[in-house]
Amino acid sequence: MSSNLATKLREGTKKSHTMAENTGFIACFLKGTVEKNSYRKLVSNLYYVYTAMEEEMEKQKNHPIVSKIYFPELNRKEALEADLYYYYGANWREQIAPSSAAQAYVARIREVSNTAPELLVAHSYTRYLGDLSGGQILKGIAQRGMNLTDGSGTNFYEFKTISDEKAFKTVYRQAMNDLEVDDATAERIVDEANDAFGLNMKMFKELEGSLIKAIGILLFNSLTQRRGRGSTELATAEQ
Repeated sequence: MSSNLATKLREGTKKSHTMAENTGFIACFLKGTVEKNSYRKLVSNLYYVYTAMEEEMEKQKNHPIVSKIYFPELNRKEALEADLYYYYGANWREQIAPSSAAQAYVARIREVSNTAPELLVAHSYTRYLGDLSGGQILKGIAQRGMNLTDGSGTNFYEFKTISDEKAFKTVYRQAMNDLEVDDATAERIVDEANDAFGLNMKMFKELEGSLIKAIGILLFNSLTQRRGRGSTELATAEQ
């Protein structure tokens, strides 16, 4: 029996996916506006989310459903630790804390693992497939937007143990499509995936205030510099 779960997830989360891309933070990111302080806060939040998800996936790795889509090579915790070291320094653990939205996200992952482990499939799909699909594009945007070089600060987007990401996505989707789950369970997983998108959006929206403030400061500084140059040019012309 094939559930075609990956297909159902793709179709069932289209609206949520579009909404997530249209949040202010992600929309600015995709247009190349990346502010380092806001971005490192996102990295720290993702660290808590992935730590929780990967701990719970490991705990449930023998579960009849979760085991079929358990791929440790997807794990992002160590990559995020490397990025946090870059952005915060050696004592990064003392400098970060999960935001309220990140705490809610982590709590939901823990709850799902304890009460309905099969729903972890939704969280795995929502996070990892997105990382594999748009990772290299987002990496390039982050590097250009923050003037990063030599891979520093973008380890999150690197799947060093996966040689062919496109081929791996095919394997991953097929594993999901082959899951033997009934229609009711598939529907619950799709609902959970939409909720996961919602949890992600709440994290993004928390960051919008910091991003808008940073953009405002940049614009103010730019205008001030222009006015300064204008005054200098005027003074020169009057001489």
